[in-house]
Amino acid sequence: MTMYQLFKAALKEPKKQAAARVLPIGKVLKFVFLFIAILTAAAFIGLVGGLSRAGSGMEGYAEFTSGIGWLLYPFALFMLFVTTTVYHFAKISIFALFGLGFLKARRRKGEYRHVWRTASLAVTGPTLLSVLLDLAGFGFWASAAMVLLTLWLLWQDASFYPKMPPGPPASSPVR
Repeated sequence: MTMYQLFKAALKEPKKQAAARVLPIGKVLKFVFLFIAILTAAAFIGLVGGLSRAGSGMEGYAEFTSGIGWLLYPFALFMLFVTTTVYHFAKISIFALFGLGFLKARRRKGEYRHVWRTASLAVTGPTLLSVLLDLAGFGFWASAAMVLLTLWLLWQDASFYPKMPPGPPASSPVR
């Protein structure tokens, strides 16, 4: 699958999100880091715009940044990338735990590594929606919508995992 196909599947195709469990981890990580780079670039553009607006009203800030301005922006970009990466990987990992619970509840086969790959695609659409809602001024509700939508997507994705084979009857002892 190309990155565009993965992005399209991440936005609207739960069956393909579940199918991502068999993709090589390198392909999934490449997708995740590309998505993080896009999020970081958007946040950095917002940061630069906010700093320039704030800096015009503060004379002391403008004097301070005039001497180290060339150093401020690369450091800010690096820190944004690192914090976004840590946050996004933690978010995917936590949602993968919930997804593993959904697999158990629906009696489906899968391991944490499979659900992690599925969760990495499942968080993409809700994260973009969260960013848009946050820009519109719905701070807390944006985060709540992202969590609920991601959990719902993982629940849907779990239905496309293979079913568990029937176990031995509970009354007969295993010998």
